[in-house]
Amino acid sequence: MAGLLERYKNYFPITEKTPLKTLGEGGTPLVKLHKIGKELGIELYGKYEGANPTGSFKDRGMVLAMAKAAEEGAKAVICASTGNTSASAAAYAARFGLKCYVLLPAGKVALGKLSQALVYGAKVISIRGNFDRALELAKGASEEMGLAIVNSVNPYRLWGQRSGAWEICEELGFPPDWMVLPVGNAGNITAYWAGFVQYKNKGKIKSVPKMVGIQAEGASPLVSGKSCPNPETVATAIRIGRPVNGKKATWAVRVSGGFFSSVSDEEILQAQKELASKEGVFAEPASCAPLAGLKRAKRDGKLPKDIAVVMVLTGNGLKDPQAILSRQEEICEIDGDEAQLREVLMR
Repeated sequence: MAGLLERYKNYFPITEKTPLKTLGEGGTPLVKLHKIGKELGIELYGKYEGANPTGSFKDRGMVLAMAKAAEEGAKAVICASTGNTSASAAAYAARFGLKCYVLLPAGKVALGKLSQALVYGAKVISIRGNFDRALELAKGASEEMGLAIVNSVNPYRLWGQRSGAWEICEELGFPPDWMVLPVGNAGNITAYWAGFVQYKNKGKIKSVPKMVGIQAEGASPLVSGKSCPNPETVATAIRIGRPVNGKKATWAVRVSGGFFSSVSDEEILQAQKELASKEGVFAEPASCAPLAGLKRAKRDGKLPKDIAVVMVLTGNGLKDPQAILSRQEEICEIDGDEAQLREVLMR
């Protein structure tokens, strides 16, 4: 299977010296969500990025960032992360033969993501502080020690993530009316906008969608217009108080005619449960912020009928199973007895 670097090499800054390695990223399912779409009165799709090699959308940008780092002679890379970036960076560093350093906010990373970074061989450093502080330290170490930083401050990361927009256009045959994404560091919504614009400029599509960014109420600087020094939300992937790509994302949303909105943790977790139980799609909490945002827009009378909407489901639900397990009823346990089983089944 050709990876993204080969598939879109005419749209990426690829040279003859760029190593075209891959883990099979991209080509993720665009799932039509019939039941929830009908309830909302729209044609609804979920771009299931949890099907990428490390289970999140980060792989799209990481493969290009890592290839360019290798091309430019880097021996090691560094990143700050709330979890998914660390897993992706560690995996692609291993693939490209580079050493990887990961800075994580202490006690704020889902164990599924932390275990990935460790097993891929990264040197993991826990920072007593939030993601924003970890990113400051990573940027400083990059400049001082000559390490290639692979956060979304790296332009190749965002360029690679444009490929999600291209795939959506190719599969649908047209761009959606609304493109709805969860927003943490604001790189992905910026990348999707740039991807649609690039395709429009190439004559592949005639219009671009309205970009809609959804944040958690406890970490919503782009909604409030103020930095959030102590971000808190169950959606760990978007627990970021000072989005490094905030200005770019704000511009993309404004120019497209879209908007930012915030939703509560309770709304996010309810959306996660509905997406799984009604459509069979299990995504991590941050991924479900867009559905919570659409439901709120519906209640507020701000969701037009019969439009085509694509949500980016950024990460696999197995990234953070604790978010689900902490809210479930206790599992029923019985003896290996037919009568007891029959009694439970008939309740």
